[in-house]
Amino acid sequence: MTEALSKKKPLIYALYASPLSGPEVEVESFKIIDREAPRHSFSPEEWQVVRRMVHATGDFDILEAARFSPGAISSAITALREGAPIFTDSNMIRSGLSLARLRSVFAGYDAHRLICHVADEDVMRQARVKGLPRSLFGVCKAKPILPGAITVFGNAPIALMELNRMILEENIRPALVIAMPVGFVHVVESKRELMSLEVPYIALDGRRGGSPLAVSVIHALCSLASPGKNLSS
Repeated sequence: MTEALSKKKPLIYALYASPLSGPEVEVESFKIIDREAPRHSFSPEEWQVVRRMVHATGDFDILEAARFSPGAISSAITALREGAPIFTDSNMIRSGLSLARLRSVFAGYDAHRLICHVADEDVMRQARVKGLPRSLFGVCKAKPILPGAITVFGNAPIALMELNRMILEENIRPALVIAMPVGFVHVVESKRELMSLEVPYIALDGRRGGSPLAVSVIHALCSLASPGKNLSS
């Protein structure tokens, strides 16, 4: 180690001198996001969702890709307050959802209301036999609970495409579709098809997406739906 480096004081000591808790760091982060965000046309409620996506990624380019259908947030808030089931396309999203946040909206939320079938034995068996992704059969297995549910896609565009088919051909109507699969194959097309349908959605146009973004949307909606909140606050 050089002499100059040995005399360098680690940055952590500045935090020790002026402590910030985790919640305080989050509050300060949102202040910075609000201060540095470019001009936009999102409603106050939409901005609560978008800025949490920015917080999850550190990327203001999210603003250019975020899409909301009319009434998406009000539909999501009603569903959360009624304890609607939440279907996820991956266990990563399911495990990332905070039960504490969900229970701040509806006390009855528990792990059984968070549904993901991709690791189920029957789903894996179907995928092997058909040579198709497990996520497709996972959304098929979830069909009985999809009407009125919040459906969350952060990974699997083919599962989103199957949901789109159900919406078109079987009149399945979720309370909200969070359409944020990430990748290069079928990703853009699956989102564009979803956004052409008459169903509430929050989507991220283009190839970007992923589990952290999808989770951040649910957590932002929980904040909006918490007791004492209304859509104009």
